[in-house]
Amino acid sequence: MITTVDNRLQTLWEGCMRNDRKQQELLYKALAPKMLAVCMRYAKDKDEAQDILQEGFIKMFKNMENYRGEGSLEGWIRRIMVHSAISRYRKAKSMVLVDDFAEQNIAVSSSYNDNGLEARDLMNMVQELPATYRSVFNLYAIEGFSHQEIGSKLGMSELLSRTTLHRARTILKEKLKSLAVRERHCMAG
Repeated sequence: MITTVDNRLQTLWEGCMRNDRKQQELLYKALAPKMLAVCMRYAKDKDEAQDILQEGFIKMFKNMENYRGEGSLEGWIRRIMVHSAISRYRKAKSMVLVDDFAEQNIAVSSSYNDNGLEARDLMNMVQELPATYRSVFNLYAIEGFSHQEIGSKLGMSELLSRTTLHRARTILKEKLKSLAVRERHCMAG
């Protein structure tokens, strides 16, 4: 199955390299759902994620000659999406690192059930983080970048990257605790 998918992507890629618009559309349709999921981790909502996705695919199509066939094509495109999200963050760069969450009254909408917390609930919690926290958390926890790399990409010190990650994790832990307390109250009531 994996070989079939890889072969299909390779065939689509070869068509894209020949500027075949139909093959470009098919490649987009084949990868857009997975790449949108990547973009959603960095965006505050689906609209922003779709913007990042579009920017990423435009960059990918403009820079197709840069893919040397080393490693996974899908992995290469995924990195472009991550870098597109980082670029968007840098443009906005409203780096407010200390927010008063009580004033923002951030609510966690969750469907906590007998099976535990669902992936979309965790994603919602991450998306509710301020942009800086969300970016650092994703780059470190999901993408595996070091704090030095994160600092370089986001224009901050390594120490600030570490501090921001710590704060993001603290906020997420508090949200999880709050959710667990709410769930206990619901079950008791």
